Amino acid sequence: MRVCIVGASGKLGRYMVQHALDRGYEVVGVCRERSVEKLAEFEGRITVVPGATDDPEVIRRAAAGCDGVLVVLVPFGAHGLATGTAQAVLDHAEPGARLVFSCGWHISRDGEDVYPWRLRVFVKVFGALARLVRFADLSDQVEATRRVFDSDRRWTVVRGSDLEEGESQGLPVWSRHVGDPILESNITRRIDFALFMVEALENDELVGEAPAIVGCQTPSALAHANA
Repeated sequence: MRVCIVGASGKLGRYMVQHALDRGYEVVGVCRERSVEKLAEFEGRITVVPGATDDPEVIRRAAAGCDGVLVVLVPFGAHGLATGTAQAVLDHAEPGARLVFSCGWHISRDGEDVYPWRLRVFVKVFGALARLVRFADLSDQVEATRRVFDSDRRWTVVRGSDLEEGESQGLPVWSRHVGDPILESNITRRIDFALFMVEALENDELVGEAPAIVGCQTPSALAHANA
């Protein structure tokens, strides 16, 4: 399998690169020119296409011939980066390619998610402050995922809980809606978020799904397993 990873130089992206290489995939990574050095550990093992992730030409070149595209949707800045990135991938990935996007729990596909009050407060306060200083715009990620949901592509949108570093605990568990008791612990190892993204490439049950995930060894996940 040939896989394009958009946002490969970030923490989540680098974990996805490693998981993909561990599976014997051919990897093409997209990242900003100034971030190419962050991928030095993979030199000689992956192809790097430097450039803006929302540049259609960059995405067209990187995704050419790829069976799947893994996309880190980041709402940084105030210029629609996440929306531009999602649209470029939707427009230029190969026909039939598996497209797997990452975002946070605050994204809702059908409006049936029930959010804990801490998350609601964080999204409201952080979202307002970040937009005020033009650091990030969470509404950009909402628009980006809306376009994905409305597309006829073979997509999956993976919605991550709070993230922490640490050794892998295994493939996270998931639910269609935030508010499900299995997700109550609200924590996932970043390395395992990346694992779920890569695993989704070959899991057709996740096509057209927006799974909300949580670590498989968290108390809420273990309680569900025991039940």
